[in-house]
Amino acid sequence: MIPVNEPLLNGNEAKYLTECIKSGWVSSEGQFVHKFEALIAEISEQRYGIAVANGSAALDVSIAALGIGPGDEVILPTFTIISCAAAIIRAGATPVVVDSEPVTWNIDPTQIESEITPRTKAIMVVHIYGLPVDMDPVMEIARRHGLKVIEDSAEQIGQTYLSKAGKRRAVGSFGDLATYSFYPNKHVTTGEGGMVVTTDTALAERCRSLRNLCFGKERRFVHEELGWNFRMSNLQAAVGVAQAERLSHTLQKKRQIGRWYDELLADVPEFERLPTRTEYAENIHWVYGVVLRDSLLFDAAEAMKKLGAKGIGTRPFFWPMHEQPVLRRSGLFAGVTRPVAERIARRGFYLPSGVALTRNQAEEVVRALKDLLK
Repeated sequence: MIPVNEPLLNGNEAKYLTECIKSGWVSSEGQFVHKFEALIAEISEQRYGIAVANGSAALDVSIAALGIGPGDEVILPTFTIISCAAAIIRAGATPVVVDSEPVTWNIDPTQIESEITPRTKAIMVVHIYGLPVDMDPVMEIARRHGLKVIEDSAEQIGQTYLSKAGKRRAVGSFGDLATYSFYPNKHVTTGEGGMVVTTDTALAERCRSLRNLCFGKERRFVHEELGWNFRMSNLQAAVGVAQAERLSHTLQKKRQIGRWYDELLADVPEFERLPTRTEYAENIHWVYGVVLRDSLLFDAAEAMKKLGAKGIGTRPFFWPMHEQPVLRRSGLFAGVTRPVAERIARRGFYLPSGVALTRNQAEEVVRALKDLLK
């Protein structure tokens, strides 16, 4: 079986974990938590990092820190993981979904402004798969309407964006708050884990309080509001520090995997793929996705089943938020259609893309993929 993802833990992970165990600092107060927060903040070109239990927790904390609640609306892509919509709904606010841009599969900035109402409080952008959202127009819309920006950068840590002014900035540096996930398929993993980054001192303090049960400042166990226990352990952060140290190597390998697949699939027009680059970014290839052209008489589910029978691991694309049964049953998105996202969700999936993938494995994957056309 060629797995869809296999992480590499061949840096200082074991060394740093041993340090934690020998020192006895395994909880959230250890030195590696603070070091990891500083590293991710630096990579993101933000001032503060607030480590949390996972990427979904990072979104919950971000929404709460901005004071978003009942009566508010947050604009987000329909093509994303459900954690994004769930954080908005749990806060009592309403998610408003925008379709995908057909070339990058990210939120289409040209469709955002028409969804803004007097109730809109924020735009949540999600950098999908390999190319970042075109942030210049998003930030201009946010400035024009006085909206906050939450930047879900879970899939693209280390990615950069070239603005129209010629300035290259880190993905994760644009939002009032940006979030990360450190699940095993991410460029930096802690097994489970996440982080919020920001340059706003007040927001950083608020996020720290919310992730730590909102303990009282004068008397610890006297609470003025409710927070969560979303802390990251020193053990997890130790792995994260070792992973962050190797981020540049990981990104090189990801782009090499992208080049392998680009080369091997160059003569197969039946599979749509993300471009290698746009005018503002080079593809970072968090995963390598393909979308079946409409001329093919089978969909992604059938293709994945056949590839699985050949020992090729795959994963489906995200299912649009406006088509999620749990959200439809709650009365959301009645009559909403988003045709680009609906199409790529049904006809898209991604191939083995983990950093442990070899050239021989990539060739085997493509042979099996081409066999689908026979």
